[in-house]
Amino acid sequence: MQKGNFQLVLQTTSLIAGFMVWVILSSLMPFIQSEISLDPGQIALVTAIPVILGSLLRVPIGYWTNRYGARPIFTISFLVLLFPVFVISQADTMTTLILGGLLLGIGGAVFSVGVTSLPKYYPKEKHGFVNGIYGAGNIGTAITAFLAPVVASAFGWRATVQLFLVLLAVIAAANFLLGDKKERKVQVSLGEQIRGVYQNPKLWLLSLFYFITFGVFVAFTIYLPNFLVTHFGLEKVDAGMRTAGFIAVATFLRPVGGWLADKFNSFLILIFVFSGLTFGGFLLSFTPSLPIYTIGVLGVAICAGIGNGTIFKLVPLYFSKQAGIVNGIVAMMGGLGGFFPPLILTTLHNWTGHYAIGFMALSEFALASLILVIWLYYQDRLSLSSKVLESTEAGMMITDLDGVIKRVNPAFTKVTGYSEEEAVGKTPAILQSGKHDQEFYQQMWQQINEKGYWQGDIWNKKKNGEIFLEWLTISTIKNDADEPKLHVAMFSDISQK
Repeated sequence: MQKGNFQLVLQTTSLIAGFMVWVILSSLMPFIQSEISLDPGQIALVTAIPVILGSLLRVPIGYWTNRYGARPIFTISFLVLLFPVFVISQADTMTTLILGGLLLGIGGAVFSVGVTSLPKYYPKEKHGFVNGIYGAGNIGTAITAFLAPVVASAFGWRATVQLFLVLLAVIAAANFLLGDKKERKVQVSLGEQIRGVYQNPKLWLLSLFYFITFGVFVAFTIYLPNFLVTHFGLEKVDAGMRTAGFIAVATFLRPVGGWLADKFNSFLILIFVFSGLTFGGFLLSFTPSLPIYTIGVLGVAICAGIGNGTIFKLVPLYFSKQAGIVNGIVAMMGGLGGFFPPLILTTLHNWTGHYAIGFMALSEFALASLILVIWLYYQDRLSLSSKVLESTEAGMMITDLDGVIKRVNPAFTKVTGYSEEEAVGKTPAILQSGKHDQEFYQQMWQQINEKGYWQGDIWNKKKNGEIFLEWLTISTIKNDADEPKLHVAMFSDISQK
């Protein structure tokens, strides 16, 4: 097996194990609550606590992975996780649960390892799909949500938690023995990497988008089991199975999102994602019956899964040299997106007696993200057009319908001698050589107005007074309503040919 593919399997398996451990408390909360007295606010706090360290540690873990490689980071992380899992298995107070839950967050923080390490083994056109497959390690949360209640019903929740100690030991040993010892390292200081990215608005927009998509995934993962039991009166195992279904849908669609991002424009996919989340949050805000609620939640799972895969295609695309730190920051924001919603939902329910405002807030955040994605989509198109203009070897000049120059490219300056500052605001008359009479220009513009373009030889004059022959094409640019908006002239000096 190719080294990259083997590491993909190993690291994805490690992420599955990490996420399995990360959601122990939320998956077993109905059982824990029967032994340790907790009110709804305390339950929300205990289940949300693992997200804190799991979010904040993603930044340094992404950086350390770039610097030291995936093998030592995974190995150390799973060894450290042995302590909080043991503490939780012995817990008899809320304080002990919080202490264990805080360190349990390392299980979620290891997400930054693979998204930083694995792209090193594959070409860019596969990064979306590879990160999507790795991100499917989220299925670990579904495995725990499904199996933990079943095992706890038979053997008790404490014994169930202790079984995870064996899993952690096995995964730590596997990474130590099979991890890539020769992974390419990136020796750039943390401060230098942060300075290189923090002023880039795309970093914070991607962070916002992942805050919504992954935050929704995490929030529903830790919120659904107890909500389905208390709000709809479902059995604990039934609630766990339904939660596992939500997680499975979101997880299996993550590679699909990455694959789609490799094949199509990522921003168009995100437009679909945030449109769906806007509608899903709106539907759930009406506190519907269980069947309609299920449809709304599955819609959220579909959009969240595709969105999660798509966003991590964009990270290495825009930040190839700072992938470690950017992966960490974006992943951290996603984790934090899962911390606040359960607390907010519980608080709002205590104040109002229902969850409508909380779900409507999800809808509004998704709508705001939708607007930003649409803006980014058109900005990206403008940026691409600008790069084409800047890089083409032919001189280019853009004017409005009155002939006032709005933009020129570097090749224009190279040929004519006029800088952009000297040309913008003037008319093409600054280039007239005097070799053509008025009738020549009248015929030229008559053809442009009738056919939308003109092409031919023309004598023009450079800034230094030198007259040269150029091959010129003038085209009219129209908007979607077929209305003329701009003229674009493209030319090259053919006087020496």
